[in-house]
Amino acid sequence: MKAVSVPASVPASVPVSVPVSVQKDPAALPGPCARIPVEDADFVRQIMDRVGDKWSLMVIATLQDGVMRYTELLHAIPGISQRMLSRTLAQLHQDGLITRTAHAEVPPRVEYALAPLGASLKDIVASLIEWAITHHDEIRRHRAAVETADARRRADQPRGSITAKAATTAF
Repeated sequence: MKAVSVPASVPASVPVSVPVSVQKDPAALPGPCARIPVEDADFVRQIMDRVGDKWSLMVIATLQDGVMRYTELLHAIPGISQRMLSRTLAQLHQDGLITRTAHAEVPPRVEYALAPLGASLKDIVASLIEWAITHHDEIRRHRAAVETADARRRADQPRGSITAKAATTAF
């Protein structure tokens, strides 16, 4: 266990620790993980989290046709809130995946477009979205089958018994 910093509101007499994860030698890992240097692994995961986020994927896919204003993006991406769109645009801009151009006009006009780095993701994102569209019915059926099996298993279990999951989370 390794000690971590805690807020001042926690008394010093209270020990606080977190488990230390074991770092594996990247050369011993299978597949693409073997190519990630250990010192860059956290940052590579952060990039994958950002680029693989559903809203980031949708913004990149929507901007592949060219420059768009905030309101156009908001209307073009079903289900995204103003807060989430603003946050996603800021993060993608921070990472250099999109450009943000503010025009000094009244009313102000801000336009977004894919930067060259973001444009390099166009084909990957389009393929991933197409895959999801093509296979969503199949995945829906698999989820329903697993949920049905889980419900049957719970129904068949005698009342008052503790499942393995409940036993591990109860302590």
